[in-house]
Amino acid sequence: MKKLVVEPITRLEGHGKITVFLDDKGNVEDAFLQVVEFMGYEKFLQGMPMEEVPRTASTICGVCRAVHFTASLKAADQIFSAEPPPAAKKIRELLLLAHHIEDHTEVLYALGLPDFICGPTAPPQERNLMGVAKKLGKEIVKDILKKRFSAARIVEILGGKPVHPAAAVPGGWAKRVTEEEKEEIERLSDDLIELGKVSVELFKEVVLKNPEYSKLLKEESFNVVTNYMGTVDENKKVTYYDGTQVVVSPEGKEIIRFTGKEYLNVLAEKTLPWSYAKFPYLKEVGWKGLKDGKDTSLCSVGPLGRLNVSEGYSTPLAQKAYEEMVEFFGGKPIYNVFAYHWARAIEVLNQAELIKEILKSPEFTDENVVTPPRKVTGEGIGIIEAPRGTLIHHYWTDEEGLVTDANLIVPTTINNGSIQVSVKKAAKYFIKNGEVDEGTLNLIEMAHRPYDLCLACATHVYPGHYPTNVVIYKGGKKVKELRNY
Repeated sequence: MKKLVVEPITRLEGHGKITVFLDDKGNVEDAFLQVVEFMGYEKFLQGMPMEEVPRTASTICGVCRAVHFTASLKAADQIFSAEPPPAAKKIRELLLLAHHIEDHTEVLYALGLPDFICGPTAPPQERNLMGVAKKLGKEIVKDILKKRFSAARIVEILGGKPVHPAAAVPGGWAKRVTEEEKEEIERLSDDLIELGKVSVELFKEVVLKNPEYSKLLKEESFNVVTNYMGTVDENKKVTYYDGTQVVVSPEGKEIIRFTGKEYLNVLAEKTLPWSYAKFPYLKEVGWKGLKDGKDTSLCSVGPLGRLNVSEGYSTPLAQKAYEEMVEFFGGKPIYNVFAYHWARAIEVLNQAELIKEILKSPEFTDENVVTPPRKVTGEGIGIIEAPRGTLIHHYWTDEEGLVTDANLIVPTTINNGSIQVSVKKAAKYFIKNGEVDEGTLNLIEMAHRPYDLCLACATHVYPGHYPTNVVIYKGGKKVKELRNY
């Protein structure tokens, strides 16, 4: 048996590798994406005052900072029994939407679409943002980056910092939005609407109008047939900050609805000895292994997950784009892994439209942005939709509000099983009779990029569930060894 290793895998956040096993004829017998780094923020947060957790949790990742900030802040509201005023909720939601746009466009233009714009087997030095600029034109890419910066600027205005937000207050927000700030955000939001339109049209131009790429979208070998999870509003439309979490079966039938602590009845987590990231699965179905299909227990989240569980989007331009996408695939659920990129582009447009709607609300600049804490309840759960999918932060505290335990279930972790299926299917599709070159290996990597992997976020293995022995040192001396259970 021959082994191929792609290490490090590229154009993602974090560190991992793909290992492919070939049989004696040079065909793929198995393939895995292994997460080889370890972060452990669930342990770092223990002993911390809960009011400080959002600012600290945001540092899990420099890319995903606003989503961990928001989810942990929602949990803090519950722990201090403080329901945020309407203005604070609007501010939080707008910050989250701007962050989504910033993240989605990074994936589209720098991480995912270079494979399509530059060519999947182009030399690595050309298959990047600079290569995209060469293909599309420098002025077009400069304009896209300028409009993307508008989203980053909104995060800075509302959060106080451009990278890790600093405005967390349990029960609200640290400051109101002034009329001058609102006017600036309104100007910036015009850029975001145009960015959304460009992103949707560019995907159609680059991928759908290319017969080779369009064929990939219809190729069953790239269908990953799983359950899907996302968050919807009362009209079954995609929502990001608040809503109800829904799971649909591989056939598209709704099977579970949950909110808050009910997630414990829905998801269980499996550890395997070759990865630092766990493998969530549907508790009711039971662990069925890394297999897709009708009876799978795996669940997929993210832009395609949200699209599959919903009836589309609450805004007109995004809804029209959604209907075009569903028509292209002949209905839902949509299983093709590359469809994540299309759904991602549509979400940029949806989120820009939602920002416009929030700005019309008179509550947005209201002076009342904080509800004082009433008591320490000792437990809080924050669930939101991150760009990569459903994100769950669950905390327990003592009577002083100091964290005693934490459980973070992040989208890349939930998608972990689906990612394994995607990589294996891609390897089987592209490797025949042992014929492998650098271009072939990138074609296999293309199967993980639609999930927008964040491996730093995904490696918060719970104590007692470490896949390998981990030794913790303090001051150069070993203080603890966490053994494989």
